[in-house]
Amino acid sequence: MNIFQSAALALFLTTPFAQAEPAGVSDLSIEAPHHGRPLTGTLFYPTKGGGSEILYADNPVFQGVPALKDAPIADGSYPLVLMSHGLGGHVRSLGWLSTALAERGAIVVAVNHPNSTWGDFNLRAGMDHWTRSQDLKAALDSLLADPEIGDRIDRTRITAAGFSYGGWTALSLGGLRGNLESAAAHCETYGDASSHCGDLQRGGVRWSDMVAAEWNADYSDPRVSAVFAIDPALTWGMRPENAEALVDDVTLVSLGEGEHRLLATDFDLAELPAALPDAQIVRITSGAHFSVLPVCKPMGAIILEEENDDPVCTDPAGTDRAALHSEIIAAMTDQLGL
Repeated sequence: MNIFQSAALALFLTTPFAQAEPAGVSDLSIEAPHHGRPLTGTLFYPTKGGGSEILYADNPVFQGVPALKDAPIADGSYPLVLMSHGLGGHVRSLGWLSTALAERGAIVVAVNHPNSTWGDFNLRAGMDHWTRSQDLKAALDSLLADPEIGDRIDRTRITAAGFSYGGWTALSLGGLRGNLESAAAHCETYGDASSHCGDLQRGGVRWSDMVAAEWNADYSDPRVSAVFAIDPALTWGMRPENAEALVDDVTLVSLGEGEHRLLATDFDLAELPAALPDAQIVRITSGAHFSVLPVCKPMGAIILEEENDDPVCTDPAGTDRAALHSEIIAAMTDQLGL
């Protein structure tokens, strides 16, 4: 982060924002014929108070954030963010970001992607990446048709956003097409050194079982006008022709540096910026890939170790996870013009 970005962040952190009330949150159920079952999700939105005070996404490992359950939505017209979680994640995983954006004047919808969500996981089916784009298209259709929410959405300001696999989902919705041959070649080259490739190999998922015509197709939505992708996955081998239909307004966020940069999502090593020369790039050198997950409670790392779970509470020495989150909020607030 350069001196100008640092100054902007300092101003952002010390300047009150207009939306003083906590975000409103409401549970969603969205029809998804492509899965043969409804999607579950959460709507985050600006309020004028009311509802029930809760700590959203609070659990023994992660700190929750204040929110107002089922509060009435505030009057006005707001940009919409379609938020996509990572592989094995959940709508709660980015709750800190979704609530922060809603407090600042955006509507955010997040869904649990079937087959690639915590508690609903099938690695082979989850690798059909286009179903995630279909999930968010279904959510968008549902919201625009809703008599209470639809009129409050500024249809000229719809952003696709996400983290890791969700970062790819956001890019795909914005018009970036996949490259199955290069994705497979990445795993052939790096094997277990790339965590994503290791997971696929251990799960018995073979690239040869995937169909290039499906993988490489266009899954964009013309209603999406911007993309915000945090450490996006599946970006290896992107070429300018893959990005011919990509929207102009794209922000890429990288997490960590050196040994703390996750190989599977290292879009610089993947040479993604060469394919997207006009993308705005925000580099956060502190932390690591999983530092984007919620702030951990003091016992969080111990609980994960006892459960033999991934050490997602263990950041590089000196990392301030809350400050890292603030940098991401500032970057996205700037892109949304909030």
